Amino acid sequence: MKAIVFAAAALMSSWVAAVQPALAAPQAKVTPLTTQPLPEYPGKEAQMIVVDYPPGSVDPVHRHHAHAFVYVLEGSIVMGVNNGKTVTLHAGDTFYEGPDDVHTVGRNASKTKPAKFVVFLIKNQGAPILTPEQ
Repeated sequence: MKAIVFAAAALMSSWVAAVQPALAAPQAKVTPLTTQPLPEYPGKEAQMIVVDYPPGSVDPVHRHHAHAFVYVLEGSIVMGVNNGKTVTLHAGDTFYEGPDDVHTVGRNASKTKPAKFVVFLIKNQGAPILTPEQ
């Protein structure tokens, strides 16, 4: 009996491992547009990126360590910082994150339609666009 239970558990574990990647939320696609040093602000640069959220895309909790200005181009996205109130943004809406904010919610509001937004960042030169939170 123990052997049957062990075999069933092993089979179930391998099935969960095989299915789990398929169940994971689709990843956002980030396309860098431009990066420009800001000589008037030594050590700082401006960077623009476009983020494409496939349907159901969800970001991990992260920080930007930057001033981040978001402009929604198409679809709807849900944003939130510091475990505060979330907002649903639609095409034409804007959102701001400060350098000390933790981006606790970032996702496509739709599980069936893509969303796209542009982000303008003012950050330290050479710093990554985002840093995952532990």
